[in-house]
Amino acid sequence: MGYMKTEVGAGTTLGDDQVGDRGVVEEQAGDAIVAGSPGLSGRQLKVRVMVADAGALVVGFVVAFLLQRAIHPVPRWIAVDHLALALASIPAFALGAGLNKLYLARANERQWDEVSNVLRAVGLGFLFLIAVSVAFKYNTLSRFWVFLAVIAVASAVLIERRVVRGMFASMRSRGALRRRILVVGTDAHAIGLVHAYRRRPELGYEVVGFVGDEDIGVREGVRVLGPLSELEPLLEAHRAVGVSVSLPGVSEQAVNDLTRRLTDRGYHVTLSSSLRDIAIGRLRPQEVDGRTMLYVEPTVRGGWRAAAKRGFDIVGASVILLCTAPVLAAAALAVKLTSRGPILFRQVRLGRNGAPLEVLKLRSMVVDAEQRLDDLRHLNEADGVLFKMARDPRVTPVGRVLRKLSIDELPQLWCVLRGDMSMVGPRPMLPSEGDRLDPHVRSERLRVLPGLTGLWQVSGRSYADSEDCRYDRYYVDNWSLSHDLLICLRTIPTVISGRGAA
Repeated sequence: MGYMKTEVGAGTTLGDDQVGDRGVVEEQAGDAIVAGSPGLSGRQLKVRVMVADAGALVVGFVVAFLLQRAIHPVPRWIAVDHLALALASIPAFALGAGLNKLYLARANERQWDEVSNVLRAVGLGFLFLIAVSVAFKYNTLSRFWVFLAVIAVASAVLIERRVVRGMFASMRSRGALRRRILVVGTDAHAIGLVHAYRRRPELGYEVVGFVGDEDIGVREGVRVLGPLSELEPLLEAHRAVGVSVSLPGVSEQAVNDLTRRLTDRGYHVTLSSSLRDIAIGRLRPQEVDGRTMLYVEPTVRGGWRAAAKRGFDIVGASVILLCTAPVLAAAALAVKLTSRGPILFRQVRLGRNGAPLEVLKLRSMVVDAEQRLDDLRHLNEADGVLFKMARDPRVTPVGRVLRKLSIDELPQLWCVLRGDMSMVGPRPMLPSEGDRLDPHVRSERLRVLPGLTGLWQVSGRSYADSEDCRYDRYYVDNWSLSHDLLICLRTIPTVISGRGAA
């Protein structure tokens, strides 16, 4: 009889897979995967997510009925028919959830993947509902109700999944729901893998140790557990559910052998290539004479895309300037009345291709802030080329409020309108920062216009520190119009909360 393997992934979901004659972890020993959870097995957590999904489905339908009653009432007997259709379609929603892998963790690790899976599952459920209405000749089916139900159910399930995802991420950050894995390889890339997993505790991975023929001592808090020839016994001894393989550190033949052996026995296998900061959406798997290849889609920035981005910049900057004009005027008056000096702070930054760019901000510091910087450098709290100080004495009381609410950034919208900046892009660098960067990194960042907001802001703003360069390079390498729109949407809660503002 085969064992049941329960996986707790980086998404909100849990997946039970039937494995072969020798499973990874028996269901009774679920604490190997959900270590730290208060007496809950993986199966119990999965059931709870299924119950939450069902509850969200019910809430969505109830909201649809209430909205129809309030906006466009129908006779009671038609409402009863709608209720019967909703109840009859429940199995189709469950089937849609299964077919779209809503309870398989690795299919929902990225939030967008989970959103896509939810929408497909909901779509299948409503297709079945409409098919039943046609088959049984429900000629009174209200298209308005169907429209409301689709929106309400999809919204309810997506909100519920977002809440559950946040709960799971919080539990993993506290050490619960951990998946124990081994890193195969002892090279620099393998050590980097351990570091990457440590930096993302919300993904739920716990690296137990390295497996390889070279003893490299203790790295990133873990050690080499044994040679590659003892991989399976080591997995069992340390109750690990899978491996992450450093491809540069393991021979081609060994990778093929261990992948086949481990997957046949139900272990999870992740192969880590040397690609970094290339969006997964740009990768296309290909097969050439039995070899697995990855084709990287090029990033196209010219043509109609460039025109669309410029149009988006002009419209976005104009609308925000018009809407915030009273706030900007009041802030400018406050700066003028509370401290001596100009209202605007002008600073030369690096624009596209390194051209000088004059950035405009509402002045939030004392007039001689630049001259006082050398006296404060020993108090720098950032680990990159930027100077960051939580309680910078050069910031005025009004300036502190302006920074917290990002009001001091509003004059940069003029830079966007005149074409020197974009709404979204890399952070505009000081010339001194650019001089200290690797020439290749510097040139990569300067290939596009700097932005009023960007990945560096929505990922923590001043807390990003040395990661700024990675965020900016990732943006440049993987740019798309949809990516710009998503960053703008993510900027709104970041600005409102003041998270990371300095």
